[in-house]
Amino acid sequence: MKVFGSSGTRGVAGEQLTAEFVLRVAKAAGTVWDADRAAVARDTRTTGELFANAADAGLTAVGVDADRLGVVPTPAAVRYAEVEGVPAVVVTASHNPPEYNGIKLVGADGVELPVAELERVEDCLLGETFEEAGWDATGASRRIDGVAVDYVDDLLANVDRAAIADADLTVALDPGHGAGALTSPEFFRRLGCDVVTVNGQPDGHFPGRDPEPVPENLDDLGRLVRAADADLGVAHDGDADRAIFFDEAGEYVEGDASLAALAAEALEPGDATVAAVNVSQRLVDVCDDVGADLELTPIGATNIITRIQELQAGGRRVPIAGEGNGGIFFPNYRLVRDGAFIAAKFLELLAATGEAPSEVVGPYTAYENVRRNIGYDGEGELSAMLGAAEQYAADATWRPKPSTATASTTATPGCWSGPAAPSRRCGSTPRLASASARSNSPTPSRTNSRRRSTTPERPDPSLSPAPRPVAPAPRGVARPRPRSRRSGAPRAGSR
Repeated sequence: MKVFGSSGTRGVAGEQLTAEFVLRVAKAAGTVWDADRAAVARDTRTTGELFANAADAGLTAVGVDADRLGVVPTPAAVRYAEVEGVPAVVVTASHNPPEYNGIKLVGADGVELPVAELERVEDCLLGETFEEAGWDATGASRRIDGVAVDYVDDLLANVDRAAIADADLTVALDPGHGAGALTSPEFFRRLGCDVVTVNGQPDGHFPGRDPEPVPENLDDLGRLVRAADADLGVAHDGDADRAIFFDEAGEYVEGDASLAALAAEALEPGDATVAAVNVSQRLVDVCDDVGADLELTPIGATNIITRIQELQAGGRRVPIAGEGNGGIFFPNYRLVRDGAFIAAKFLELLAATGEAPSEVVGPYTAYENVRRNIGYDGEGELSAMLGAAEQYAADATWRPKPSTATASTTATPGCWSGPAAPSRRCGSTPRLASASARSNSPTPSRTNSRRRSTTPERPDPSLSPAPRPVAPAPRGVARPRPRSRRSGAPRAGSR
């Protein structure tokens, strides 16, 4: 695809992304969709209203009525699409810096459009085969109130509210001035938690921090956890489809570690889970310990969603899936990354085990990894990079060493990258799906090499990078399952 990447299309507002472009995307989507009505939602970015208006104009120009949801988290817009049975245009750049914005398309089933559907929209967009409505058949717009309230009510109905309330937890929350500022504080309070916030005002300038919930942007949250003696810190990105955690000491919890802890709780023997090819060895080891299958895809929510649907269609149980950036799916709830729901599932885990966050993720803290983005200029340089990666994979050998967990492979399009035949059982070598890449996109690489992470993932304007995953290293430690309640004197200020 030339327009849509792994999570819609994004770019710097006024440069790569303009109102005219958004209007044309909405016209293409409205032409392709067999729908009389579609929703339009946005996050808090300063250009959100401009682009939402453009999306509205594009939809109504092809005869589709527009339901204007206003500023809501992406998972709230997805829920509305599912409940109402209408597709949606979501104006968001997710974790990207304030100057970015983007478009995400959601189907009438409440699931982001699969690749095949995105290609149909893209073909219509590039070919300009819009089905313009006549003067007497254009669509109408209407404002929809209560979407955020209904979303929070739905969240509360799908988590163990009583168990979380009984645990008497204090949550330090950093919505990062994004759409989650309108819903997550209320949600956690209604769960029975004491809630303290930082960067809690919706503000598209993001004055307190950039939207991406990475360690260098979250110093204030760590300080708040310590100052409030909170049990858990929670950070969202701009559209609140991610949740990153801080432990009770105000220390950053790697997203790969929280994913592993939640997966260890959710998976049962014979289950399947899905992750991108840059998956941490943590999840590989969890699946091995549990006896679950790990399926790998190219990076991005669209690819993970597609594989989950394929597995479910084949009768497989997929209770959890996702990436180590805080974006986790719980498909039995809804096939969307939902930062508030992810955090609630982590709170459920704390309540059920009686453990502190540092104890819950303790089995997964001995792993070290480094992520780096590698940029390129033009298709020629990209081809050379992929060719070198493919040759590296062809020449690669891997032998377990008793003293180290170091191992690496490279994924290239259509190429198995490793020393063994593909397998779906992650106790052996995981199966890699083909990777995809795009001009001007960074190409991340990852190595599980027992070193501290030095460079986090940086903003990606919606493109689909070609990843370089690790091969399975020797088995890690199994997750212990103590059930003792957390002890200690009551904290000052606790309820």
